Amino acid sequence: MKRRYFLRSGAALAASLLLTQSAFANTPWKIPERMSKPDISSDEGGLWAMMDREESRLRRSPFALRDAALQSYIQGIACKLAGNHCTDVRVHLVRNRYFNANMAPNGMMQVWSGLMLRVENEAQFSAILGHELAHYMERHTVNRLRDAKSKAAFGQFLSIFGLPGLIGALSVVASSFSFSRDQERQADEFGLTLMSQAGYDPAEAAKVWANLIEESNASAERDPSKNSMLFATHPASVERKDTLIQLANQLPAGGQLNEQEWRKQTKPFLHGWLEDEIKRGCHEESIVLLSRLSARFPTEAEYLWARGDIFRLRNLPGDADKAIADFRAAIALGSEPAETHRGLGIIFRGQNQQKLASASFSRYLELAPDASDALMVKNYLEESNS
Repeated sequence: MKRRYFLRSGAALAASLLLTQSAFANTPWKIPERMSKPDISSDEGGLWAMMDREESRLRRSPFALRDAALQSYIQGIACKLAGNHCTDVRVHLVRNRYFNANMAPNGMMQVWSGLMLRVENEAQFSAILGHELAHYMERHTVNRLRDAKSKAAFGQFLSIFGLPGLIGALSVVASSFSFSRDQERQADEFGLTLMSQAGYDPAEAAKVWANLIEESNASAERDPSKNSMLFATHPASVERKDTLIQLANQLPAGGQLNEQEWRKQTKPFLHGWLEDEIKRGCHEESIVLLSRLSARFPTEAEYLWARGDIFRLRNLPGDADKAIADFRAAIALGSEPAETHRGLGIIFRGQNQQKLASASFSRYLELAPDASDALMVKNYLEESNS
């Protein structure tokens, strides 16, 4: 029985790789012509009208990231990938701790901050945007909604483009609106083509999926669709990662990463995004994420502070020592956020080490005198000094 399963699995993988190897051997894919706005009386026209209304809501949302410099930078990356569709693509940045990017048939694209926290460079970011642009250019969303089985999922489809707070419905979205295998294969292939044409290294695409799968495997459920809207409609697997590697190997090697520029543009928002990740409450996943990022960028104190705070909050045996080690490593770098000292103070207070707690709380208030919790910390400080 096990042998038959193994052979069937091997045959399926071989067939997948054969499809992959032949994908670029056929007529090269070209970016299609721009789409004209459909007649309002058509089913597609009605869909566009609904998406236009959703886009208006999104612009007014308190979760919208309204920073002109970051907006211009991200829009520029999207345009670099979109080619002649650039003027039709409108990127909206949303502060949401989950990993997601999506695109509606009318050209509205959402990018969530949880995605921007996790990617390491422009090339990895462009892999996700390229994939979504490929779905858009090939009209997969429209075709999916025209499928009779998808009509009942229309309300769920709208929720994909709604505001944060919809994560509880992910399993419903996954079962009713996942893209087909053919559509996913096309979006993978065409998205990598867009990456390569824009000058990015297509080998970075597989790394994004590998990192997300590693995070997912750290959770008890080991189901990425429970925590990611992107995974709810774009199933992840090791096979998919391997397919992306095979596809990238058939494109010109090398390309830009633009890591320094990515880090420069996103640095002003990093602390807030890490605060959101801490509040997500998925400690094991977050520790995997922050261990990867702190190893990749060892001079960035923010990652050490955030991981230390997650150890502090998880509070398993040995976590206090791990938190203290991370906090002290962040301080040694000389650019630690003020909250590093608050975290140390809370741990030392719990250990009844009053002098250390007092010194840590004093340093926190020195660095952040107007912090929202300053009064509470002052009370802690008085307790430590009494």
